[in-house]
Amino acid sequence: MKKSMLFIGLMMGYFLDAQIVTPAPSPFCKMEQKLGLGTVTVEYSRPSVKKRKIFGDLVPFGKLWRTGANRSTVITFSENMTFGGKAVSKGSYSLFTTPGEMSWDVVLYNETNIGGTPKVFDQSKVVASISVKPEELLSVVETFTIDINDITANSGKLNISWENTKVGVDIVANVDEAVMKNIDKTLAGPSSDDYYLAARYYYDNNKDMTTAVSWIQKANSMDPKFWKLRTESLILGRLGRIQEAISAAEKSKSMAMAEGNDEFVKLNEEAIREWKK
Repeated sequence: MKKSMLFIGLMMGYFLDAQIVTPAPSPFCKMEQKLGLGTVTVEYSRPSVKKRKIFGDLVPFGKLWRTGANRSTVITFSENMTFGGKAVSKGSYSLFTTPGEMSWDVVLYNETNIGGTPKVFDQSKVVASISVKPEELLSVVETFTIDINDITANSGKLNISWENTKVGVDIVANVDEAVMKNIDKTLAGPSSDDYYLAARYYYDNNKDMTTAVSWIQKANSMDPKFWKLRTESLILGRLGRIQEAISAAEKSKSMAMAEGNDEFVKLNEEAIREWKK
């Protein structure tokens, strides 16, 4: 009897924990495409035609559509780009469309946590709105598809295809602006932070302190910060240049006090007391 009860208990626990897993009727898809120096990512669900009339019926003309199934479709730009000629800042947006027989409206909406379309559409959240002409396809696209094709060094076309309809929106990455910024930064030489990080690494790993002090002093001559001056004081202290170390620590303490950083104020005070012994 005890064995039977134990068996029944185990079986009840199994059935309570068990979950039936079935294929999703509109499976999730994540599409990622490198464009220029950035990346465009689209996350959406893919319903199928299944012998139904889609546009003008299942998906009505003139009504805002989530552009897929389940939650709203989300498009993410890793860099500033233009979408259908409209400037769009890097970030994530819901991709909505309003299909029409002669024209589609394609909208980027500045809210992504939406289970379909907004209950109340907020026009102030529209980042870009583009009207595009639909193209009739010669063959049926059974499963709803979003892709990026016609790719060049700085552009591509976002295509939305389903049933016998396709619409496309041009996406252009501002490659020239990004490249020019990289060129200017590289040719300008190391930044204050570059010198600071190199000096800090040398200090932490007890490498050549003479090189480390030259780097940290370059960092502080370009952009002095209390944590950089603290590092300069520590390197000078290790070199035995005590008066210079105290001077750097006093500067670090003064800046830390001005910015309300009590931790660095205390660290500098302790170091100064130790060096003055």
